[in-house]
Amino acid sequence: MPKLVNRLIVALVVIGQARSLVFALRRQEWRRSSLQVRSPTVTGTPTGMIVRVNLDLEIVNVYSGPSSYLYPSVGVLLVGQEVPALGISEDENWIQVYYPGVPGSVAWVYGPYVTIIKTGRLPRIPAPSTPTPLSTPTIDPTLAAAFIDPVTPTRLPTFTPPPALVVPTFLPNLDSGNRVPAGLLIIALGFIGGFGALISFLRGR
Repeated sequence: MPKLVNRLIVALVVIGQARSLVFALRRQEWRRSSLQVRSPTVTGTPTGMIVRVNLDLEIVNVYSGPSSYLYPSVGVLLVGQEVPALGISEDENWIQVYYPGVPGSVAWVYGPYVTIIKTGRLPRIPAPSTPTPLSTPTIDPTLAAAFIDPVTPTRLPTFTPPPALVVPTFLPNLDSGNRVPAGLLIIALGFIGGFGALISFLRGR
């Protein structure tokens, strides 16, 4: 009986080891096949100057040319991302970087947004031609006329100059030598009034 138990234990141990070995072989084979399938194709990238997005910026836009006004945005760079630099703009404000997934695999990033972490020699690259707009906006004249209030021109009144100012003229007084002065008349009237008052006073007494 003890021998049978020992044999069973040995058999179980052997079976367990065999299963572990088979599992290990299968796992190794799965990892090998997984690496073969998932390993990306290594393509050569330009070597030379390397720039990195500043750590105080979360997202930096890259453009198809050295301007954020004349060229459209073609992608973004994340904080701390490192990319190879290919050239510099003629005004030395923009850097052309390697950016796969866009036409030519190049894009432009604004220079103050990145930091040079590997020095190199950058050639001056002329700006590409600006993209042609898909359509030129036009204004429908009928629609524009509906919102324009027509104004009828009104002629301003004509200014009429006033008549000339007539200054009156006075003839000289010819008989001024025979007239009694007004002051003398006032004195005479005052004297007559005083004399009348005196007579009235004397009669009253």
